[in-house]
Amino acid sequence: MATPFPLERPPGSGRPDGARPGRAEARQRGDEPVDLRRIAGLFRPYRGRVAAVAGLIVLTAVLGLAQPFLIREAVDVALPQQDTSLLALLVLGMVGAAIVGAGLDVGQTWLSNVVGQRVMHDLRAGVYGHLQRLSLAFFTRTRSGEVQSRIANDIGGMQGVVTSTVTSLVSSFTTVIATLTAMIVLDWRLALATLVVVPFFVWLARTVGRARRRIVSVRQRKLADMSAVVEESLSISGIVLTRTMGRSADLVGRFDGASRDVADLEVRSAMAGRWRMASVQIAFAAMPALAYWIAGWSAANGEGIVTIGTLVAFTALQTRLLMPMVTLLRLAVEVQSSLALFTRVFEYLDTPVDVVEPAAPVRPPSLAGGTPPPGADDGPAPAAAVGVPVRFEGVSFAYDPRADRTLEDIDLEVPAGATVAIVGATGSGKTTLGYLAARMYDVDAGRVTIDGVDVRELSADDRAALVGVVAQETYLLHSSVAENLRFARPDATDEELVAAARAAQVHELIAGLPDGYDTIVGERGYRFSGGEKQRLAIARAMLRNPPVLILDEATSALDTRTERAVQEALERLAEGRTTIAIAHRLSTVRDADRIVVLDRGRIVESGTHAELLALGGHYAALVARDDADAVLPLAA
Repeated sequence: MATPFPLERPPGSGRPDGARPGRAEARQRGDEPVDLRRIAGLFRPYRGRVAAVAGLIVLTAVLGLAQPFLIREAVDVALPQQDTSLLALLVLGMVGAAIVGAGLDVGQTWLSNVVGQRVMHDLRAGVYGHLQRLSLAFFTRTRSGEVQSRIANDIGGMQGVVTSTVTSLVSSFTTVIATLTAMIVLDWRLALATLVVVPFFVWLARTVGRARRRIVSVRQRKLADMSAVVEESLSISGIVLTRTMGRSADLVGRFDGASRDVADLEVRSAMAGRWRMASVQIAFAAMPALAYWIAGWSAANGEGIVTIGTLVAFTALQTRLLMPMVTLLRLAVEVQSSLALFTRVFEYLDTPVDVVEPAAPVRPPSLAGGTPPPGADDGPAPAAAVGVPVRFEGVSFAYDPRADRTLEDIDLEVPAGATVAIVGATGSGKTTLGYLAARMYDVDAGRVTIDGVDVRELSADDRAALVGVVAQETYLLHSSVAENLRFARPDATDEELVAAARAAQVHELIAGLPDGYDTIVGERGYRFSGGEKQRLAIARAMLRNPPVLILDEATSALDTRTERAVQEALERLAEGRTTIAIAHRLSTVRDADRIVVLDRGRIVESGTHAELLALGGHYAALVARDDADAVLPLAA
């Protein structure tokens, strides 16, 4: 999903932890430097509104300065001269400035929050869209709870900074500068005495900010750990595993420990430098007394040229300076603390996309005239897709460049409309072959073509239109049956849903549910049995109607009776399509047009069931083992 600003680093900039030695360690400590220009770039699309906010801030600060000068005129001129008309005008000016200033402040707050929320939306959408583009390799090495924590906790933690803190920082800074200017205009000597302590306060804020930033970095990692515990243990699978293994108390203890760590870090973050910041407030409270002392001392030595009105106005300005200065120091600490959050979010955005979409996609011949909607030919039932050829040409692949290759020099042609079964021992590379056809990963060498086009040259939409996958583990959303089926084709009609369900031999089951197609399936479809979920997945694939079908051990976890029902549905789904069947149970692929045997990532045999049996090699050994496994339960 495109975003209106450059969230990601320029191509070729590499991962952040590879820039220089020690970068990962700095990130762990929360000391990694953040490019402030990159953060400022988040606001670039809204620079017009940002300028309006800045203008409102300046106007509010200027109006706030009017009151001390009006007070000086009232004390030095209107009151001594008993000029009630001037006094009335001065009082009206004070009230009017306060009213206008309050109105400007409300408008500035609304506009700054609008800009902040737009930036938050862009950031969330940018991170989510970038994660959608990453290959399976990223998700196999990253906890889902960690991903959720980055989006919810880290981006959520940045919300206050983006929506209000930055604006408050600018507002306080503007007010401080304007107030100091007014103080200098009133009396430069008193202003100089006030400014002496400012460098100390700036140093104090930076010191406290660095300490709190380190604490925040650790806190966010602990929050991610806690999210991972929740994600892993409170899913249905997690609950079943926990209770059957008797580990509930252990997990409660683990969560309790993670939660306690987060609570302790929250306290440490809140208290970091608290005594130092309290000293700032004490110093500011003492400033009016210092001004009175200087004025009195200069008067006692015959140098007093400060009028009573000037002194009252100056102390009023000091009071006005106190809150924005304290706010400025506090917000500076918060901004430094939030840099740890920006670092964690930018780390995800900087994760390189290793499955890059082509700049100029090539349209395959079968889709060159546009992709007709399934079912457009005649009646509500989807017309069977016409298969297209799939070729693996010299394909090699490794999940880890430092390890042995999972697939090595694979040459395989799957003719249009044919069914080719891929068999082999566990770890031989069967599923990987299917993933490469669907471009879940990119090959290290060689190429995979569908309909004569390299899959790396196909757009994501065309690839999805060409290839459908029915996996061993069916994933269903926590929504209705109809919504799960329409995930394949959101515009499918009710009649098309029923036709696909009938073809998958699951319509009668759905119709018998209390709410029919509106029945909520439960988390990951746990309301249904394994066979029922598989048939729902088949119905979903039928609705998608792809010309190439990948069946990834779709019946290996089912009992024999359920397997027959699902196998019948699969056979109907495969009619007319190019099918790559990754098989664990060899009985399901004996009628395949061709069977390919993998061993340690290489093709060692290829032929029909009868030809391979007669060969007496790897396939014959697999069949013998399969038959033995089928007999053992009967013997028991």
